[in-house]
Amino acid sequence: MKAFKPINNIRDIRKKLGLNQIEFWGQVGVTQSGGSRYEAGRTMPKPVRELVRLVHIEQLDIAKLNRADVLISEKLKEKHPEIYSALKAEVAKA
Repeated sequence: MKAFKPINNIRDIRKKLGLNQIEFWGQVGVTQSGGSRYEAGRTMPKPVRELVRLVHIEQLDIAKLNRADVLISEKLKEKHPEIYSALKAEVAKA
């Protein structure tokens, strides 16, 4: 997947999740007023867009993520692709 893919329906995503603007935007460090402007069509900076994608689309709890977790995942994928693929398939079922 290409990084920084456009998110065109941000308000729809927020409403589908059942969050108000303060809850939704607060999880990625954006004020309610800033989020409101993005929902109204203002261009969202790439870092904010990626945080929205990770937190609200990929449902990643970034507070629990650290560098070691990412590096372990990369090593597992590189050195043991069969285990990585099996774990990925198992997680997809959950």
